[in-house]
Amino acid sequence: MTSETVSNDDFTFLMRMRAQRLMCAVVYLSAHKREPVPLTRPLLGDLLNQATQVEELLDSYGARNNSQWHTFRSLIAAIKLFSNVSYELLHIQHSLLGYHLLPLEQDFDRATENALEFTTDILLQATNRITDQAIQLGLRIPELAPCVQMYIENLPQGKLEQNLATRRSETVAKTVTLLATAFLNLAAESKPSLPSGRISPDQYELYISGSVTEESLRSIEFQFHNLQSLYDTYVSKTETEGMDKDLPVLRGHISVVMHLLRTGKDFAHYYERHVDSKTQLSGEYTLHLVEPEKLLAKLMNYSVSFAGQYLASAELLCQKMLQRYTEIDSIEVAVPQYRGFHVRPSTLVSKLVLHYGSKVQMEMDGEPYNAASPLELFRANEKINAQKRRWLAQEIVRLRLVPDEVGDKDARAVIWEVIIALAERKKIVIYEQPLKLAEYPIRQDAKLIEQVTDEIAHLMATGRIDIGTDLKIRFIGDKRVLADIRLLAECGYGEDTFGNNIPLPDGLSYLRR
Repeated sequence: MTSETVSNDDFTFLMRMRAQRLMCAVVYLSAHKREPVPLTRPLLGDLLNQATQVEELLDSYGARNNSQWHTFRSLIAAIKLFSNVSYELLHIQHSLLGYHLLPLEQDFDRATENALEFTTDILLQATNRITDQAIQLGLRIPELAPCVQMYIENLPQGKLEQNLATRRSETVAKTVTLLATAFLNLAAESKPSLPSGRISPDQYELYISGSVTEESLRSIEFQFHNLQSLYDTYVSKTETEGMDKDLPVLRGHISVVMHLLRTGKDFAHYYERHVDSKTQLSGEYTLHLVEPEKLLAKLMNYSVSFAGQYLASAELLCQKMLQRYTEIDSIEVAVPQYRGFHVRPSTLVSKLVLHYGSKVQMEMDGEPYNAASPLELFRANEKINAQKRRWLAQEIVRLRLVPDEVGDKDARAVIWEVIIALAERKKIVIYEQPLKLAEYPIRQDAKLIEQVTDEIAHLMATGRIDIGTDLKIRFIGDKRVLADIRLLAECGYGEDTFGNNIPLPDGLSYLRR
């Protein structure tokens, strides 16, 4: 393509030839504007394919910036987008029985039909207007008769005989747990963009300017596409798929969410690029094919809401599948350095365990604790702190920090010297600066070593110091859950030694929600 200007007559002749098949589909659709439109996959496939080719040709000649061809090009883009959305909706309609979807309170079948009626109406408006544009531009409008038989879709009932042999896979169990885990992680990460309930109109602006954008929906759709590919490669047509009835259900939920995200991505694109006044390109003509509120309603309460609902409905299914494929193991990890299992570490461990739905037990000195309950983990702090105090008392004796003879020094001076010596040896961490001791020892008649340990216990209980140890604690449960607990422990349970929050690794991104 050169930089010289093509004559309008030459370009019109080119478009007259290249747009013929597209105009055939347009004429067919326009002819049914006064009756229920029989949208079929052959019709939508032709509209999508031909609109894509014509748009590419128009763009290569710079029609976007040409006053004569700009509106025609914009209508072609609208036909391409809404024929693509309509094709996705038809795919969902034809696939519903095969998806084995878990029931929802809302009627998804009816909602899909309504969404298809919505996109059909937009296509009708676009095809009617593009016919007028084509006449103004000197393009040829084909007769209806040759087009009719091309777009009829007569579908006989039933399925082909399923006579292909199943295959054996030695790694299906591992792949199933990988799929279920990935689904749970994606569901957790997607919740800001895919709420599992209806969205009120007064929240549309909040979502469209934040978590529900073309970019975010495309990113999530890509991940679900990868998940479906993983299933089809390693699980589809295996003996395990035939025996585990939950697997086709999981596959159906992965697929329907992916297709809903595709419709949502296109709805969001059209709103952001062609409807929202804040993102309109300078000098762009507005087609007014759809009311902004109606477009947002379909985006939010069809594409986004139903994707969120099907994600939520399948989470329990995935947790049950993981339980069936559980591989029990145990690990030893460090106790949180900053005040043991206080609020943040306990909450993160509990959230992690609940995310997978597996039973995980924490053990210390033979006593079990339910790792899914923050309150249970709080309770372990009593033993953790007792062990810390015993260990520190032994260290004080071992290091001979309390002298046998103190001379003229009072007990407070000795206590202070011991605390400084422990801090220098990194046996304790001092959080309060300057550190203030009690006016008098708690037990003035006790031995000096006891007065020292009493004061340290008091400072520790009031959160002014903590004892640094390498105490370990055991977790027992599904090895996949334990792997994430180990990862959490390795990053300090999300805290440094002074209790400041630090970023969690990417492998634990679902805990950030």
